Amino acid sequence: MMKIAFYTLGCKVNQYETEAMRHMMEQAGWQTTDFNGGRADSDVLVINSCTVTGESDRKLRQLLRRCRRDNPTAILVLTGCMPQAYPETAASFMEADIVLGNAARRLLPTCVAEFLTHKQRIVRIPDHNKTFESLNIHAFHERTRAFVKIQDGCNRFCSYCIIPYARGRVRSRHPEEIRQELEQLAAAGYREVVLVGINLTAYGQDCGLTIADALDAACAVEGLERIRLGSLEPDFLTDALLERLSAQPKLCPQFHIALQSGCDATLRRMNRHYDTTLFADLCDRLRRLFPGCALTTDVMVGFPGETEEEFEQSLTFVQKMGFARVHVFPYSRRPGTPADKMPHQIQNATKAQRSRRLTEVCQETANAYAQTYIGRTVWVLPETWEDDGTVVGHTDTYLTVRVKTDRRENGQMAITITGRENDVLLGVETPPQ
Repeated sequence: MMKIAFYTLGCKVNQYETEAMRHMMEQAGWQTTDFNGGRADSDVLVINSCTVTGESDRKLRQLLRRCRRDNPTAILVLTGCMPQAYPETAASFMEADIVLGNAARRLLPTCVAEFLTHKQRIVRIPDHNKTFESLNIHAFHERTRAFVKIQDGCNRFCSYCIIPYARGRVRSRHPEEIRQELEQLAAAGYREVVLVGINLTAYGQDCGLTIADALDAACAVEGLERIRLGSLEPDFLTDALLERLSAQPKLCPQFHIALQSGCDATLRRMNRHYDTTLFADLCDRLRRLFPGCALTTDVMVGFPGETEEEFEQSLTFVQKMGFARVHVFPYSRRPGTPADKMPHQIQNATKAQRSRRLTEVCQETANAYAQTYIGRTVWVLPETWEDDGTVVGHTDTYLTVRVKTDRRENGQMAITITGRENDVLLGVETPPQ
């Protein structure tokens, strides 16, 4: 039996799509093996690429070269967002024997078979699909939590982002298809799923639905105990929508709301469609509807033109919001976007210094949020069992918990939190009341 290995760069949507390609190849009779840093004992290596930043492309090129050097006889496949956004550049990466765009990933089994027969390089990067591409998975490789893609594409065109070109316009998956796939995952033993998309809160804009319709379909699946939402855009979350979300007890009260900057002037240059007043109001509404919820976000530093005063405004706003966790990252120039051509690009040293300062502030707010759990009894979904009887899992707000227990079965456990060790909560199993 021939062997194939996969490697995923980028977001949870990419991870889902890799699982779908893995499933395709297994159905075609292939055996999947570990990628092992590009030194795989495989006949085919597939790299599912990300192109969100210029740094992403640099790492991809390094990986391609290493894979070709370490696997001279293997078939090397490049797919994902990078070929779709930059087809001519991707086609010039001669290390790859097969180059497929996002709109051609379903052709993977056919293209591999074709290359094995003819030994001719294949480049297929068709235009984006006009409707949602229905993929399917039955498991999520080496994970106890499954990511399920329900939306693709983005219509926003933020000034720093290439994703609308890599992913096309908004397309949504039908709720009945969502339910059917989640039933398969529940039957396979999964207790938690994360609904993901490129612009998740745009779900349904192409067909008259909302993310609440997708959530209703997911929560109706027996066996699933938790439904988590991926990253959300703040300006789509209306009062009526939030009321519908709050009516679903399976929905995890952890919301990742993309901020990007806490300075209104910077947000305007980014072509974001909200300001800090709207964002703060959304956080207040979420905290009223979901008491104790975890609010997490992304914040970019060093966007072109960001003055020291603007950075201080952003830092102050982020500190005031009291996020449970923040992903801080420096702006990375992306050719083909308006921001790449903007004046007043920020030096890397300044970006690094601002990243450190903001990260320190965000660690303080994260610590403060985690500290509120000491002494509380919460439900934890076990994910890994260690040899010494320790179980590691997460709360519904996605805090990591470590506990000693004799239990080995799936399903949520009642845990009383007794302390913290770095970013991990410690606890003891508590019989449910």
